[in-house]
Amino acid sequence: MGRKAGGLYINPKKFGAVGKPCMKEMVAFLGCLSLNKNNDDKCVRQKDLLAACVEAQSGKPKNPARTINYHLQRLGKSKFI
Repeated sequence: MGRKAGGLYINPKKFGAVGKPCMKEMVAFLGCLSLNKNNDDKCVRQKDLLAACVEAQSGKPKNPARTINYHLQRLGKSKFI
């Protein structure tokens, strides 16, 4: 079900539903590569769409309050106070 890290219980199902940006573009590009025997010259459109999506995602800042590392650090600090 879940994993214990010391005395902390982590629910993996909660973090499995995190949005995966550019997944559609990546699947389309990999499918095109598969159909064309790994010849990416024939998959220029899918490659450009994937590159544009990745470029758009790189500008978005991540919210540190939602990451598991943030919470582990926060909980670890409270033990020493």
